Amino acid sequence: MSNTALLPTPLPQQRVGDLVRERPLLGRVFDGLGIDYCCGGNRTLAGACAAADVPLVTAIGLLSQSDGESLTASEADWSTAYLSALIDHVVDKHHRYLREELPRLAALLPRVIKAHGQQHPELRELEQVFGKLVDELTTHLLKEEQVLFPAVKQLEERRPHESTRQVSPSLSIHLPIGRMEDEHRFVGGALRRIRWLTGDYRPPQDACSTYRVLLAGLHDLEADLHLHIHKENNILFPRAKQLWIEIDTGSIPIEADR
Repeated sequence: MSNTALLPTPLPQQRVGDLVRERPLLGRVFDGLGIDYCCGGNRTLAGACAAADVPLVTAIGLLSQSDGESLTASEADWSTAYLSALIDHVVDKHHRYLREELPRLAALLPRVIKAHGQQHPELRELEQVFGKLVDELTTHLLKEEQVLFPAVKQLEERRPHESTRQVSPSLSIHLPIGRMEDEHRFVGGALRRIRWLTGDYRPPQDACSTYRVLLAGLHDLEADLHLHIHKENNILFPRAKQLWIEIDTGSIPIEADR
């Protein structure tokens, strides 16, 4: 008898970002279906399926037929963890991954174009889109680490009786969060274009080993960025905004004091 635990059946009106926040590895199912759960995390499951042209019944079936234990074992519950812990996790895991992986993929692309560019002219556009993605992410990571993340950590360290009116205006996190969300949308668009240009990362019949390694790397990059952006857009940013409101109104609970 199988000991696989079936997850509760997702409902059409549930938001896809909420589903992944509760069970992080459901992101893999959404990735496989081509459903955006990071920048599009506020969409309902029904709306996200319609946008991706995926039958709702197919998505619900795949999301339900999963091992519940394995889906929760690899990620902490970031919806309740300290924001500083979530920030450190994002930097240590996702930012570090990008700084290691982007140069590796950038070095592979010219080699693949040299060998296959004539037979696959779409590789030229892939190089352009990937280059813009690298440029965007390079500055994006720095702005998060040097501006937004320190501001959020400062907010979390504040005493519950202190008002935001007593603190420097630079601590306001709404403007930098809005800018980061805009840049996330750019990244999401670039990833969708890369997926289209690579035919869902499927190697052509004449692909050499380097070509296949490149496509596998781009596929992994997309998956990591989707999870990375999900943690920020659907968990970190809303919680940081709520913290700002609670401090501003003096309603932050005493047990949140650090």
